Amino acid sequence: MEESQRQLFQKNRLRLVRELQVEPLWDLMLDRELFTRDMIEDIQRAGTRRDQARQLVTDLQTRGKRALPTFISCLEATGQWDLAALLGESNTTLTQQPDPINLKPVEMIRSGESRSTDMKLPIKPLVPGSYTSKKDVPQGAVGSTQTQGGRNTVMGMGAALQQLAERDHSALDCCVVVILSHGCQASHIQFPGAIYGTDGASISVERIVNIFSGSRCPSLGGKPKLFFIQACGGDQRDHGFQVSSNIPEDKSPGSDPETDATPFQNNFDQPDAVASLPTPSDILVSYSTFPGFVSWRDPKSGSWYIETLDRVLEEWADREDLLHILLMVSNAVSARGTYKQIPGCFNFLRKRFFFKTK
Repeated sequence: MEESQRQLFQKNRLRLVRELQVEPLWDLMLDRELFTRDMIEDIQRAGTRRDQARQLVTDLQTRGKRALPTFISCLEATGQWDLAALLGESNTTLTQQPDPINLKPVEMIRSGESRSTDMKLPIKPLVPGSYTSKKDVPQGAVGSTQTQGGRNTVMGMGAALQQLAERDHSALDCCVVVILSHGCQASHIQFPGAIYGTDGASISVERIVNIFSGSRCPSLGGKPKLFFIQACGGDQRDHGFQVSSNIPEDKSPGSDPETDATPFQNNFDQPDAVASLPTPSDILVSYSTFPGFVSWRDPKSGSWYIETLDRVLEEWADREDLLHILLMVSNAVSARGTYKQIPGCFNFLRKRFFFKTK
């Protein structure tokens, strides 16, 4: 570890020892090879939580130069955003070129007679004349969002979502988060993909979704949590394959596309099973493209996925449930362009969801 990084730990040592929650960090630090299992067990034998935190801060300073950014990512993954920001703000080695981002956490209107609501998704394209890759994005691009005080944008995104999750949602029907940005592949266990911030760093979709899990956001327990992700899922370009079909190709003339970055009856075996729900229940993540592939947009009309989603919602939201709507979106988007794109979703909802009711 560089001397400047050691000084950073020493400067913030007292606060780290006072606030650091070490228990959630062990498995992450092991998975990311920050420490070996024997090293972690030595730290755990230090005693109380404060003693373990003190020993952890000391041992971190003996690791390599990637120890600091790796530790910051572990803090982010466990929701310790203030400490992550504390270390990240002073770490000049983490600064990178900005990238456009449009992060829109959206809360639904107050409860009515049903778990349904009228909602218009934010669908403006991220940047007019969009950029094809992260390296092409100029500093201060239109549509970018910087956090106050020069804070690492990805940390700001995480903190904003954490604040949203910590609100009292008792009077609300559901929560919707819509993100439009550049994206990439990322290692994952549950949800694929990651979203770039204006600083060039990324936050995984999995981390974003887990902020709103039932255990971390109890006021949204049993309520739908919907995520709409407009971003590339990787660098692969899909040329498609030949099929016999009468479906016309939906393509705007003279434009070349660009990449973008009913309740059921439960039969429980256990009499008390209905008293709790699975932690990741009532979650739906809708992706603009298949994992690993680019996401396209028209220079004039905007992103294929967002533009189509807006159009289909406007026409069918008062009659069809969300999953049927997303199937229509996938079908329409898949018929466009020379290069192909297919949206999809990870669905863990327990009931049919309607945006509007008659």
